[in-house]
Amino acid sequence: MINNVVLVGRLTKDPELRFTSNGSAVATFTLAVNRNFTNQSGEREADFINCVIWRKPAETLANYARKGTLLGVTGRIQTRNYENQQGQRVYVTEVVCENFQLLESRSSSERRQQQSNDYNQFSGNASNQSFDKSANSSSNETPNFDRDANPFGNSSQVDISDDDLPF
Repeated sequence: MINNVVLVGRLTKDPELRFTSNGSAVATFTLAVNRNFTNQSGEREADFINCVIWRKPAETLANYARKGTLLGVTGRIQTRNYENQQGQRVYVTEVVCENFQLLESRSSSERRQQQSNDYNQFSGNASNQSFDKSANSSSNETPNFDRDANPFGNSSQVDISDDDLPF
């Protein structure tokens, strides 16, 4: 049987770090992961995936990752259930993370967060919207990983000799 998950997304809020009664660290967080397609309005939607990570990696994640951090995680899907205070059975499906990777530098993350704050203040909008893509693409340090961007720039032809091709 195979149960592997690989996700790349942004944290929707700071990870919540707690400790079990025997002292094991556990952090819970939600990743916003963009879908590969757009809706009928041409907008890209996202899935919000609940994740949990245990022990030392949980402490490290809580110390270094903040809301908006671009994060890569590997793990497995797990479903558990419990009985709530009303006596109803509640089912929870989440990704149990075995490993994570911060996918942007702290300075890039802070700069993006500042641009987002500036945009929200400028527009008079206090909600957590993503900032204008043109503001993000002006940065020379961070490459544009937008799915709709042309990886070859504005040129319609790629200049590659036959000797450079691996096949």
